Amino acid sequence: QKLHSRSSADGDLIALCEDRVLKILANKDAVFNADGNPQLTATDKVLGQSMPYAGEYGISKNPESFASESYRAYFTDKVRGSVIRLSKDGLTAISDHGMKDWFKDNLRLSTKLVGSYDDKKDEYNITLENTTESIAKTVSFREDVRGWVSFKSFVPENGISCANEYYTFKNGLAWKHHVESVNRNT
Repeated sequence: QKLHSRSSADGDLIALCEDRVLKILANKDAVFNADGNPQLTATDKVLGQSMPYAGEYGISKNPESFASESYRAYFTDKVRGSVIRLSKDGLTAISDHGMKDWFKDNLRLSTKLVGSYDDKKDEYNITLENTTESIAKTVSFREDVRGWVSFKSFVPENGISCANEYYTFKNGLAWKHHVESVNRNT
């Protein structure tokens, strides 16, 4: 469903499948015999072994729920009713931090799951939309409190952080958040 390259020195790929998450070794040296004679060729342009992360989680069919920040990645597993963080310590169900039942109930009813990361507030925002019932909610997770800190009043179609500013998009328009002179997104 989604490939992600971490911006670290190892350059490995993360493959987020419906029911599992894999680390694929990349840019590692490989030596091989190209044509059957004794001359060897060396290259670092290969994909190596794939290694699954421990845990029974995947991204289901919602790659739009993915957001990354530094060495952390966040996404939803709609099938299991969980919101997941992939970090250096592996996969963690962050939906279990005080909102396990809420996510189990609401993720399965959602038809669209939009994830974004707000660099300014250090929050993962996940928007759950049920387009058949016209219901949408955005909720935010913060690492420093290890919990879900707020329901938001905005329902974006997409969101992105750029140069420590957070922007969301709705109906083709961009909205810049955290602007003191404008009273919106409160």
